[in-house]
Amino acid sequence: MPDTITQSIQDYLKHIYELNEHGGSASTNDIAIRLNIAPASVTGMLQKLASATPPLVIYKKHQGVTLTKNGEKAALEVIRHHRLLETFLVTTLGYSWDEVHREADKLEHVISEDFEARMAEALGHPTRDPHGELIPTADLVMPVDESCPLASLRTDETATVRRVSDDDPALLRHLREIGVVPEVKIVVKSYSEFDGNLTLQVEGQKSNVVLGTAVTSQVFVDK
Repeated sequence: MPDTITQSIQDYLKHIYELNEHGGSASTNDIAIRLNIAPASVTGMLQKLASATPPLVIYKKHQGVTLTKNGEKAALEVIRHHRLLETFLVTTLGYSWDEVHREADKLEHVISEDFEARMAEALGHPTRDPHGELIPTADLVMPVDESCPLASLRTDETATVRRVSDDDPALLRHLREIGVVPEVKIVVKSYSEFDGNLTLQVEGQKSNVVLGTAVTSQVFVDK
């Protein structure tokens, strides 16, 4: 990654990529919320990134921002670092999956490309991190994600959990307790039209569990 791409810029590009991931552009307010920065400061940085040589983003006032090819490559590099680090911390150092996100946030900016390559090799070149998130390839291509939100399932549908959002440690601890983790199979026993709650039979668990949309919108499955 070029030396001119600072830690702050990496953070911007990573969050813009994640906001763009399912189509559309990222708004100034969306980015400000994620980075806990004033919208005016975000606007200034986006203008800087758009005028860089080469440009890292395409920014149109009131229309949001998208990444250029160079910006996307830089974003995928730091995302690859982050997800490999999470995997290393869990599998090698014994961290739990609710502890690694913040640690990886700190380390993703400082590891060298040689360290990244050695870590990937030592881990057996994993394709997903501990939360099931896809890891960009070494040549910075993001594999296709065909999962859908658990919230979209209905009664009698079956699925396999593929990934879960990793932003909230408390949510991760709860999901671990009830067995809703990547690669586990689930069956929807009932769906409530009133509040969107799902009653699930979770593989390996004795009792069914009822989950609301605050949780089911953060869990992604393959049908």
